[in-house]
Amino acid sequence: MLGERLAYLRRREGISQKELGKKLNISHYTISSYEKGRSEPNDEIKVRIAQYFNVSLDYLVGLIEKPFPFDREKGVLYLPQSVDPEAQKVLREFFAFWEEQEMKAEEPKEE
Repeated sequence: MLGERLAYLRRREGISQKELGKKLNISHYTISSYEKGRSEPNDEIKVRIAQYFNVSLDYLVGLIEKPFPFDREKGVLYLPQSVDPEAQKVLREFFAFWEEQEMKAEEPKEE
């Protein structure tokens, strides 16, 4: 799965294996090996690939189908598309309430 996704992302960007190898500081032979499924990158290389293409590691390794961005905003909650709009509204209200409670708890107490 990773090899297929890597090849897809590389082609989508319109770069060669050699160019990608230079950007990731690895050999283009290694890129080819990953794409063909002959070898698997270590975790550090997976992170560099995900950062370069700005996709989540979950997407890169095939755990999810939607390529969420690697550098997505902290505190953002992505909900499955199957969650109906009314439930989304309830969840948003709950998290807003929760965040408000957290902020109140962090306020210094007056003596």
